Amino acid sequence: MLTLIQPDDWHLHLRDGLPMKDVLHHTASRFGRAIVMPNLRPPVAKVADALAYRRRILDALPAGSGFEPLMTLYLTDNTSPEEIFLAKRSGFVHAVKYYPAGATTNSDSGVTDISICHDALEAMSECGMPLLVHGEVTDPLVDVFDREKVFIERVLSPMKRRHGKLKIVFEHITTKDAVDFVNENGIGATITAHHLLMNRNALFSGGLRPHHYCLPVLKRECHRRALMEAAISGNPKFFLGTDSAPHSRSSKESSCGCAGIYTSHAAIEFYAEAFEEAGALDALEAFASFNGADFYGLPRNEKKIALVREEWVVPESYPFGDETLVPLRAGGRMAWKVAEE
Repeated sequence: MLTLIQPDDWHLHLRDGLPMKDVLHHTASRFGRAIVMPNLRPPVAKVADALAYRRRILDALPAGSGFEPLMTLYLTDNTSPEEIFLAKRSGFVHAVKYYPAGATTNSDSGVTDISICHDALEAMSECGMPLLVHGEVTDPLVDVFDREKVFIERVLSPMKRRHGKLKIVFEHITTKDAVDFVNENGIGATITAHHLLMNRNALFSGGLRPHHYCLPVLKRECHRRALMEAAISGNPKFFLGTDSAPHSRSSKESSCGCAGIYTSHAAIEFYAEAFEEAGALDALEAFASFNGADFYGLPRNEKKIALVREEWVVPESYPFGDETLVPLRAGGRMAWKVAEE
């Protein structure tokens, strides 16, 4: 048995409505809190939108759940400093998310040029509001496997120089380049379980695997190893963020499938597996339960959860509104399981 202070998920997609209710309990049964992504249609771009979305999440929680959604705003070309200050005063908006326009699912309303957002970023620097960065360029001339590296060169490095006090989280990092940038610049970074467990070969194992397709896309084995080394390093700037992204089976298994991997059904179990494979289970608690809370200036959870070494089989699918979704490792075996209370 492995006992941990209850972890938090610092990067989560919940969607909305009935589909949200079908997946929310997976996160709520494992995590104390989660940073909830704002890329709905329409996006959660105003504090009033975030408040309404938060209420819908709380209403959808299982009875007796103590799970706390931590809300975010969607940065646009028109986000004003006033909205940033209002978000900070709200007490329930904890960050602002930067999607380069067209970078991933529901990012059409994202930022076309980060220099347009100078005033909003200055306001965030002033009040201590973190900026969560989807770190990929959308230039069609840039190879999809190089988009994170080029983002560092073209966008993130200049941003860090110009806005030195800005609190930045480099979301779902996938490359050694990103690991090195975090180590050298002291910004925060989330790492997903699927990027720790798989390299890009998983996209083509025995055929095209749409349920292994995410953005940023899986990378080479050398990058996976660099992520694993960062996660177990003890550097408090690296912390857990699943980027669990539920999509219906039909939207994944199509001629132009959506990017996103669903891992919330076994999120902390996947991380335990990755850390065990690295011989570093003793490093899991800090990565999963301490580092993110400390970075955001929030108290660490007091409740504990237990993981047991017990094999179980992942269901082939889960309900998702009027459809179903296919989780990571559907029909496959897990070595760890959250103990029932």
